[in-house]
Amino acid sequence: MSGEPVGIIAGGGAMPLRVAAACRAMGRPFVAVLLEGFADPADWAGERFMVFRLGAAGGALDWIRASGARQIVLVGHVRRPSILSLRPDAKGAAYIARIGMRAFGGDDSLLSAVRQVIREEGFEPVGPTRFLQEAQCPPGLLTRAAPDGTAMADIARGVAVVQSLGRADVGQGAVVQQGLVLAVEAIEGTDAMLARVRDLRREGPGGVLVKLVKPGQDREVDMPALGPRTVEGAISAGLAGIAFEADGALLVDRETMVARADAAGLFLLAIRPGEFSGATAGATT
Repeated sequence: MSGEPVGIIAGGGAMPLRVAAACRAMGRPFVAVLLEGFADPADWAGERFMVFRLGAAGGALDWIRASGARQIVLVGHVRRPSILSLRPDAKGAAYIARIGMRAFGGDDSLLSAVRQVIREEGFEPVGPTRFLQEAQCPPGLLTRAAPDGTAMADIARGVAVVQSLGRADVGQGAVVQQGLVLAVEAIEGTDAMLARVRDLRREGPGGVLVKLVKPGQDREVDMPALGPRTVEGAISAGLAGIAFEADGALLVDRETMVARADAAGLFLLAIRPGEFSGATAGATT
């Protein structure tokens, strides 16, 4: 695949830019479709890109096709719009009709439908992990601070809660403090959930954010992402740490994440949910 162009459909956040940088390092040209209202055109100065609104998906795919790209990466944060706000063009309306009721299901249902449309249009949908393998993390502790027994029990509780959420295709995260579920992630996303937690925390040891891949989720295309903003949100919410799925979450700017967490005394722990036990802090070694 070396040298073949890549189409990047870019939402918000730093991850689309990291994929673009990885493409350059691999010697693969790329064209970027910036989703209006999410990706900032100023960040893509000097690159080959066009801005499309979500309802103009047909024109976006035609433009990618004209570049010669066969692979498409969907990456970056996008808040789901209402059908009325889409204002679809003719092709966009046809795509919505093909997706049907899956557009109103959970994220997994919608993404599965979008990937199907991309394949039917002759493209190969690929995930950012094809380009950002270094953004994944094996099991272990990344920081100087480590979870104590209370935090380990909260992580175990959070794993059970998030896996239940995931099976219902609702969210990928939850915050637990002293066994109490302070918040679960839904359509608002992790940052907004952490902002809510600031007013919900109890006295005593801080809680933990647990962020996992949903059971059955497509790890190739849709993986949870954490970055410096996640760490800042956890600090502001008074949390003790963040536990995330090893080899199942993408870390944006890991060095900055770890440095900021160390400065605040926050732990970052990569776990394997199936092997995790909250009975002992020894799992942090």
